[in-house]
Amino acid sequence: MANAPLNYTPVETNDTLQLSGDRIGDRIFLKIEELSGEKVFRCMQCGSCSAGCPMHDRMDIAPNQIWKLLQMGEHEKVKNSESIWACLSCFTCGVRCPKGIDLAKVMEAVRQLLVRKRLDRVDGNKIPKEILEEVPQIALISCLRKQSG
Repeated sequence: MANAPLNYTPVETNDTLQLSGDRIGDRIFLKIEELSGEKVFRCMQCGSCSAGCPMHDRMDIAPNQIWKLLQMGEHEKVKNSESIWACLSCFTCGVRCPKGIDLAKVMEAVRQLLVRKRLDRVDGNKIPKEILEEVPQIALISCLRKQSG
């Protein structure tokens, strides 16, 4: 997949229209689809993901708009948004989606790409000792995973 050519021609299938790599951006798009297992172009922009999202009011970009930005090749706007960090990964978006696609998996894929570049928001070395002793380890791991990027 890493050496896959990016200029394949548009092909219409039963559930999606696949555009050329030149039109959808760079290899980041392909990596997001690979990590999440979701096909971004399957989204039909119905808005069900945004309507059911419990964190919608805390996001700078609505969940359905995240899909649209990815479809338009606007990866930088998605990577720089607060929405990918506000996502609880509760999977409500996937449950409500009429096509069965899951934005939470895509949000996690974008976070993974950022974490791999070591763009961390939380420095584990700066957490006070008294907090480290009282907080359950799983909560710290979750914080570091969700707030890195």
